[in-house]
Amino acid sequence: MRNYIILGVLSLLLTSCAKQITRGAQYPKMYEEQPLTIAVMPPINQTQHVEAKDYFYTTLYAPLCEKGYYVYSPMMTMEMFQSESAYDAELFLEGDLTQFRNVLGADAAMFTIIKSWKRNNVGGKLTAGVEYILRSTKTGEILYRREGLIKVDTSINTGGGGLFGALISLAATAINTATTDKVIAGRKCTVYVLSDMPEGKYGTHFNQDQGFTAGSSYVKATVQ
Repeated sequence: MRNYIILGVLSLLLTSCAKQITRGAQYPKMYEEQPLTIAVMPPINQTQHVEAKDYFYTTLYAPLCEKGYYVYSPMMTMEMFQSESAYDAELFLEGDLTQFRNVLGADAAMFTIIKSWKRNNVGGKLTAGVEYILRSTKTGEILYRREGLIKVDTSINTGGGGLFGALISLAATAINTATTDKVIAGRKCTVYVLSDMPEGKYGTHFNQDQGFTAGSSYVKATVQ
């Protein structure tokens, strides 16, 4: 019986290891092209929250910079996007991107599709569903793609006991969730989903993270 248990545990461990995949295997084109500069495209908003497109646009700059890439400022490129009719990123999601390479010098363009945005004030959760697609402006190929459904936990525990303490915590959570900056929530979502993105030239692990474990193409998580 003991031998069967040991074999069962080993089998589970081997199965778990077999499912893991490295960044080099998951995102080979990232290492082949090694993009240096990224243009952030205006988000594609599929939700009923009209304002989501504008506020989420500004959340992408810092996380991509932190991954080691030179990112064109969304505010600086907005005028160009509007003049080139690129504010509607849907038109370029599968289209020609050479103009962004010729005009901006961008090696890649980051597209985002906002699929859901829900706020639960009482439960203390902000939920964002976003897909991230990085395409080469040279070849048009997809270099990186990942989607996340991320819950940002905004609950507050005041530490009070009993029913009165629970009511105080519930009220504090509702207020905190209602006033939480949408940009902060969006940035936390981006940071989590792009956590397995290969680092750029200015990253500490540039061209050295091929052996790092890559995440699944779709991820669900709760972050603080």
